[in-house]
Amino acid sequence: MRRYSQRQSLSTLSEINITPLLDLAFVLLIIFMITTPLLENSMSLVIPSSAERNPPINFAQLQTVSIDRNDVIQLNNEVVDLAGLSARLSQSKRANPDIAVIIRPDRELPVQKLITLMDALQHTGITKIGIATRAEAK
Repeated sequence: MRRYSQRQSLSTLSEINITPLLDLAFVLLIIFMITTPLLENSMSLVIPSSAERNPPINFAQLQTVSIDRNDVIQLNNEVVDLAGLSARLSQSKRANPDIAVIIRPDRELPVQKLITLMDALQHTGITKIGIATRAEAK
């Protein structure tokens, strides 16, 4: 008597089922399609550096403009309005073309007020403008 069960177990499988492999490939493709845009938005940047040093600041040519969250503007610790600030800085620019201005904004100052102040400085013709910041404690 022949045993058919042994004969079936010894026969080789002539076809490979690739459906599970295709399912895995499509799942991996979808995962990479979803995560790739997220990786681009969260990239870590290292700011480039230069071997050239900035020229030293002449403090006689430096003007400090402070603005707080209530839109109170001070030029060298004297309260002025925006028109008075523009007039005084234009006069200083005519007297000394290499004048530099440092803006000290309040942390809670709306960005639009800072942009308005920077526009007023741009209309005076001053090109050397910096914004003072403070390093955060770690």
